[in-house]
Amino acid sequence: MKVSVHGLNSLRSTGVSPLFPAIHENHHFYLAVDDLHELYVEECGNPHGVPVVFLHGGPGAGCEPWHRQFFDPNRYRIILFDQRGCGRSRPHASLERNTTWDFVSYWDGVRRHLHIDQWALFGGSWGSTLALAYAQQHPSRVTGMILRGIFLCRQRDIDWFYEQGYGVERIYPDYWQDYLAPIPEAERGHMVAAYYKRLTGDNEIARMQAAKAWACWEGRTANLQPKESVMAHFTDPYTAMSVARIEAHYFINQGFLQPNQLLREAQKIAHLPGSIIHGRYDMICPLEQAIALHEQWQNADFHIIPACGHAASEPLIQQALVEATESLLVKLA
Repeated sequence: MKVSVHGLNSLRSTGVSPLFPAIHENHHFYLAVDDLHELYVEECGNPHGVPVVFLHGGPGAGCEPWHRQFFDPNRYRIILFDQRGCGRSRPHASLERNTTWDFVSYWDGVRRHLHIDQWALFGGSWGSTLALAYAQQHPSRVTGMILRGIFLCRQRDIDWFYEQGYGVERIYPDYWQDYLAPIPEAERGHMVAAYYKRLTGDNEIARMQAAKAWACWEGRTANLQPKESVMAHFTDPYTAMSVARIEAHYFINQGFLQPNQLLREAQKIAHLPGSIIHGRYDMICPLEQAIALHEQWQNADFHIIPACGHAASEPLIQQALVEATESLLVKLA
């Protein structure tokens, strides 16, 4: 296995953000994908550049302005959108007609609406899950992929982070107690199911308590060292509700995927160029998932980033992602 382990020297010596300077949107719009859901979509960068779509995580999070800054705006046509129920898409936190395969279908509708024949995919965490699902369904529509913090959405990947007895609670025992707190002891053998019951119930106070505890657990563990900005994002009540409800909805349904589906069907994307980027100390999506994917997708460069956790806000991960977007331009030339 050919793996690159990124060094720290260039970033430590300058302290300068590896991201491109702030990029303003060219325009945004709402796209009705059925009689219920309207997606928030925005475009940035060069309208005649290489099309790339940014897939945010969660599920349930939404896009932020700094997500535009992984791409050279002079060379990329940058498309960002909030998935169903997320961010500025409407209705907020909706679970109706919200599955992985609904996403794959309406996402290809976005491509057609924008008159794009092929595009590159850039996704982290749950965004990597969606990128793999879409690319395996529509390989001819994808030019390449840049994936971070690989989440294969197998039952064991869900259990690792959300259920008792799978290891992660031994690393963050204090944070884990706060995650357990809204759930009575009798229900703690099935934490995702217990949270789902509260997040979809009629008791508004119980919904908000559950949403805050779920989102706080994720925000605290996303970085190697907790970051105030990440915690502020996850614990904002509006974001916390969509993240918690939609994640619980997907995870109680195993991501609407068949067991091990994304690895079993990886041969469909084996020809695509791209990059896999993963933090060495990712506690949300352990490194094993990235290794398993690379074994099936060896055409991708594989970069393990030291002294980093899961989040795209880790500076060294940002550096690797920007380098990957530059490298992809060369591969596609």
